Amino acid sequence: MNLRTFWASGKHSADRTTPAASKCVAVNALSRAGATWLWRARALEEPLRSKQPRRRSRGDPGEEPHQDCHPGLFSSAGDQSNGVRLRRADAGRTPSRQLAELGGSMFSVLSYGRLVARAVLGGLSQTDSRDYSLVTASCGFGKDFRKGILKKGMCYGDDACFIARHRAADVLGVADGVGGWRDYGVDPSQFSGTLMRTCERLVKEGRFVPSSPVGILTTSYYELLQNKVPLLGDSTACIVVLDRQQHRLHTANLGDSGFLVVRGGEVVHRSDEQQHYFNTPFQLSIVPPGAEGAVLSDSPEAAESSSFDVQLGDIILTATDGLFDNMSDHMILQELQKLKNSNYESVQQIAHSIAEQAHELAYDPNYMSPFAQFACDNGLNVRGGKPDDITVLLSIVAEYTD
Repeated sequence: MNLRTFWASGKHSADRTTPAASKCVAVNALSRAGATWLWRARALEEPLRSKQPRRRSRGDPGEEPHQDCHPGLFSSAGDQSNGVRLRRADAGRTPSRQLAELGGSMFSVLSYGRLVARAVLGGLSQTDSRDYSLVTASCGFGKDFRKGILKKGMCYGDDACFIARHRAADVLGVADGVGGWRDYGVDPSQFSGTLMRTCERLVKEGRFVPSSPVGILTTSYYELLQNKVPLLGDSTACIVVLDRQQHRLHTANLGDSGFLVVRGGEVVHRSDEQQHYFNTPFQLSIVPPGAEGAVLSDSPEAAESSSFDVQLGDIILTATDGLFDNMSDHMILQELQKLKNSNYESVQQIAHSIAEQAHELAYDPNYMSPFAQFACDNGLNVRGGKPDDITVLLSIVAEYTD
């Protein structure tokens, strides 16, 4: 069995068995592979040995052959069928004795292979067994300049967010209520806030699968649809889940809220905006009866999903479009460089700094914001920041502590 065959068989076995059984299969396979490699190496080595000059006197008897090399194993003293004559030391040994010695030799080779296998597996299994967690702080601003003032739940203006934990997962989310409903006498924050509170409750009750954040969003949305209390509005949404034991981040993003992951001062992962057309993001909606076709409404299953590994010290920034429309990645990275440790106070300070800077730029008429650049790309002559509600959840991956 060569190395490629071993890894293929090991993966195939691991897919169908328990981790303990898979490890046993892997050890046995590596043992056989190691024994085969060692046997071949010694077989190749034997001809080279035979060419070396003898280091004994003329009168010395023939030396014993190496126990792992058995030329002419079942030959008699006069048998020349395999082209090799037994040495004098082999001539008096019976086939059964030679077979017994071969068994001992094979046992030693297999034992050696098993040791090699365990050493290899030991090296491969030296993974980080610690649980990870997210140290998360929030900050935001509503368009009415109420700095950091929250409505019922965690809402900044028409934005909403939540931070929750349950056993083996940390979960957080943001939602951006569509302000146009205010023209019809509807408070846009009611929909986004209720959506996020429902997501939070599902997490705390354990009614979710860490690898499926879109499931959290879907269940929450359909609960709102069945709610007896009338609720109108629509919202974008972004859910982020950290699996503490697997060290994996699972995300679901619908619309133009989103997240980015920073490692070593660089953005290594980020969400993509989902837009129907300029400034019209995908959104979840509940509309009055008979108005279904007049308002955009997307399915929660349309959310973009992703999963990837994270490392200790990774920074995760989750935010509504009020941040990304007013600050470029470069500006955000400059602020994140000021984060020196993973304690909550430091994370809170940087979250506030980022949200405050975005809020100030949103009202700068001479600033060429990312939103203004996007508008120009779509044929609109726009300059300045984009006044909007801003919600920032800043997280850092740290070792889990009770």
